[in-house]
Amino acid sequence: MASRVTFIGAGNMAGAIIGGMIDHGHAASAITATSPSDEVLAPLRERFGIRTETDNVAAVADADIVVLAVKPQVMRGVCEGLRDTLQRRRPLIISVAAGLTAESLQAWMGGGLPLVRCMPNTPSLVSAGAAGLFATPEVSTGQRDQATALLEAVGLVEWVEEEGLLDAVTAVSGSAPAYFFLMFEAMEEAGVKLGLPAETARRLAIQTALGAARMAQGSEFTPDRLKRNVMSPGGTTERAIEHLEQAGLRQIMADAMAACAARAREMAEELGKR
Repeated sequence: MASRVTFIGAGNMAGAIIGGMIDHGHAASAITATSPSDEVLAPLRERFGIRTETDNVAAVADADIVVLAVKPQVMRGVCEGLRDTLQRRRPLIISVAAGLTAESLQAWMGGGLPLVRCMPNTPSLVSAGAAGLFATPEVSTGQRDQATALLEAVGLVEWVEEEGLLDAVTAVSGSAPAYFFLMFEAMEEAGVKLGLPAETARRLAIQTALGAARMAQGSEFTPDRLKRNVMSPGGTTERAIEHLEQAGLRQIMADAMAACAARAREMAEELGKR
């Protein structure tokens, strides 16, 4: 029998995970999504055939897994409204909300619940996500496996054993799609300056990134070795890489990712006080 999974929130991330679960064989009849608005729920209900509810308490009454997928700013009210039911039912809780610590979530839900914090990213919307997961001590081995299966439905899953490392995950993967989108912008602009039509430069840059990612993912070699395999002595690639190194690309990335992780820590403090 499939685990009964309730999504509190019916936004893009919830929809992506639900779609991935169903594609991987999870019964639609065992999935529920909630929202205050039935207009938001109707597309999910029609597309996937899942159960929908506007009453959060009713939706979690028989849930084995509850996925908290609402905006961080409203999470406290949602958790406090579910506290009594969650304490009686004691399902596995998975939070996909950025910037909310396990301590804050547990306090709002009454404490002592099996809780997994997840830092996903937007490529989950196309089943190519990367997520970092952290479990509180109350989470059993079986529940860790359930969380892994749920998130692997939309991409790669990596566990961290210290909650603070989720800030690093945010820097490495959570926010990182935007780094690559910026690179695509820059490459398109440079291609135009070299004479290419903008659309041509954009398509070539994006396809090249896709190909490079597939090569790196499927190779036994490190990125450094793969890079060197493309570089012929005295050739065009070597000249470009030398310029990027001299321009300080590594330090720029290190500084940007450190700033990202620092902001994640700040947000946790700000949101936890609400």
